Amino acid sequence: MKKIILFSITLLAAIPVFSQMQTLSGMVKTNTGPLHGVSVQVLPAQKGIVTDSSGRFVLLLPKGKQTLRFSYTGYADKDTVIYVTGNSTLFVLLEEKKDDLGEVVIVSSSRTNSRIEDLPTKVEVLGAEEVQEENGIKPGNIASLLGDIAGIQIQQTNVATGNADMRIQGLQGKYTQILRDGIPLFGGYSGSFSILQIPPLDLQQIELVKGSSSTLYGGGAIAGMVNLVSKKPKLDKPEKSFTINRSTLKENNLNLFFSGRNKKTGYTFFAGGTRQEAVDVNKDGFSDVPSVKSVLVHPRLFIYGGPTSTVILGYTLSYENRNGGDMQVLDKGSSAQHQFFIRNRSLRNTGDITWEKKLPANAQFTLKASASHFNRDVETSQFGMRAGQFTWYTEAAYTRKTEQHNWVAGMNFNGDDFRKDLPDSSLVPNEKSSTLGFFVQDDWKFHDRFTLQSGLRVDLHNRYGTFVLPRLSLMYKMNPQITMRLGGGLGYKTPTLFNSEIDERDYRYLAGYTTSVKAERSLGMNYDINYKKKLGEWELTLNQTFFYNQITAPLVLQKAGLVSPVYFYANEADRLQTGGFETYVQARHQELELYLGYVYTHASRNYATADKRNLPLIARNKFATVIAYEFSEHFRAGIEAAYTGKQWLEDGTTTSPYLFAAAMMRYNVGKIAFVLNCENLLDYRQNKHATVVFPPYTNPVFPEIWAPLDGRVVNLSMYVKF
Repeated sequence: MKKIILFSITLLAAIPVFSQMQTLSGMVKTNTGPLHGVSVQVLPAQKGIVTDSSGRFVLLLPKGKQTLRFSYTGYADKDTVIYVTGNSTLFVLLEEKKDDLGEVVIVSSSRTNSRIEDLPTKVEVLGAEEVQEENGIKPGNIASLLGDIAGIQIQQTNVATGNADMRIQGLQGKYTQILRDGIPLFGGYSGSFSILQIPPLDLQQIELVKGSSSTLYGGGAIAGMVNLVSKKPKLDKPEKSFTINRSTLKENNLNLFFSGRNKKTGYTFFAGGTRQEAVDVNKDGFSDVPSVKSVLVHPRLFIYGGPTSTVILGYTLSYENRNGGDMQVLDKGSSAQHQFFIRNRSLRNTGDITWEKKLPANAQFTLKASASHFNRDVETSQFGMRAGQFTWYTEAAYTRKTEQHNWVAGMNFNGDDFRKDLPDSSLVPNEKSSTLGFFVQDDWKFHDRFTLQSGLRVDLHNRYGTFVLPRLSLMYKMNPQITMRLGGGLGYKTPTLFNSEIDERDYRYLAGYTTSVKAERSLGMNYDINYKKKLGEWELTLNQTFFYNQITAPLVLQKAGLVSPVYFYANEADRLQTGGFETYVQARHQELELYLGYVYTHASRNYATADKRNLPLIARNKFATVIAYEFSEHFRAGIEAAYTGKQWLEDGTTTSPYLFAAAMMRYNVGKIAFVLNCENLLDYRQNKHATVVFPPYTNPVFPEIWAPLDGRVVNLSMYVKF
């Protein structure tokens, strides 16, 4: 009887509460019609829904003042204050963003076009503002821009060619997947110079996931994933711009970008070229900076089938001639005493197509396909090799958003075919592989403060078998200021012949793999806590991240024989592992920006002897700081500094720590921006403190590169938008 009375009292007490709830129905539109998939949130609780296929939504709200936020990719957020007195209807008009600079909250690397704050996996984004600024500082490529991110180390790997390796969380570049608009961009024979061939003017933003990302993007994403997002045309807002640049290091750049769109079609067109002369910085007779002549052309055509369908057709032409070595050979030709050079000539043709179709019930179907043919002619003073690689990638994905779930499921089929041109004197074998993959992932918001991301990928490789890759990540929003994420997953990497570990001169001795070679397998885990708050006129962000990566059966290049050497790849018995943490503080006060970061990385090879256990060329400690101030709408200046601690070399010895500093000034005059930039202000160079070329000089030996070789560099660029 007591329970019945208690239930009756509770029910009677709840009746007035329910009677106060009112129905708000509405529609979200744009200038072209209803918009489905719009996020409708009730602030500050962050509860909400998404609009249906006709742009409609229905909410139950208590009486009184309510604030609603409407948000959708490519459109400006809109906050609307309403006073609920009874059942009512609301019509909302969203407008396209007038200026995308600084808008970095939408990411496509999740395949769901979600906001950063809604993702259980931590995604870092370099937005349009950072990319545009880099276009004035380093118009030729994005290597320097990526190197500014905590946890990433850009390491030069070859004195003659200037090749650079991007290392994330202490792992070599071969463990990072690089994508262009969600499609794998580089790999194997075609991956040699990767980030050195991507100019920033063609990009809208760069999305980065550190740690295991294999569930959505395949086994190669052990250390992380970098997604380069191309610019898209804006309705009735054509863009025409170009950048011209000259540096004291004899580098010249000219890049052009055009775009336009109406309701049915649109286009973007990028064309750029770089001419870098060979430079002997330390006057030892050998180039410290190679000669580079490159051209990149990237047109895209957009076809719009109304507000629910888009087809994107793209083509990329990339040509590069990179030559380094003995300066006399590069300038005048070889002689008995001057013979050494390494030249890489490459030509890449890539075609791709993407079809995006919005479906009812807040769903979308995406179909992607890409094919690329890459020719690379390697010529050295010792031998030459010509080869080609054909790669392909296809993907079908289905996504759907509901109030609590964000689903993505799909399959992909990709592969590559490496073939040498005959006649050929090298030991390098031809190689062909293909992978069929299936993936599914769900972001389940089972509580206002908790979101669980669970995913699974199954890959079927034609040579190395089946790989099952689960992943879990949990996000906890303690309050509007503090967010925590904990996640981990499995990954794998199949053996590849070509990476930064081997000099082009040794290709002739590269015999392939041992007969028992198998794929590397990995486990990665990440935890981060992020605090973001506005304190008066200050915007403050603090982030603390911990990471751990483990690779079993790591593939290592080994050498047999002395007189007639043979190189081959073999699996080691013990594992390779990296661990550490990243800490950074960002603060903004009106026009002042401050950044201070620290990264600790412990990377070890458990298969090596005790004196060589530390993984080479990974800085244990690294500090970075940036100060930038916008003095007026016309003038902005900044200075940055980075301290790189000691690094271990292959023989177990350590290097000296060093300080790198840079400064930049930008001045705008109407639609013209001038940028004066100076890299390596202190002129710290490895070749200033140690020898980097050892005899015999007709076929020299190079040490490991652990610091800059090019020294202080000043460049002046002009960006014009008309």
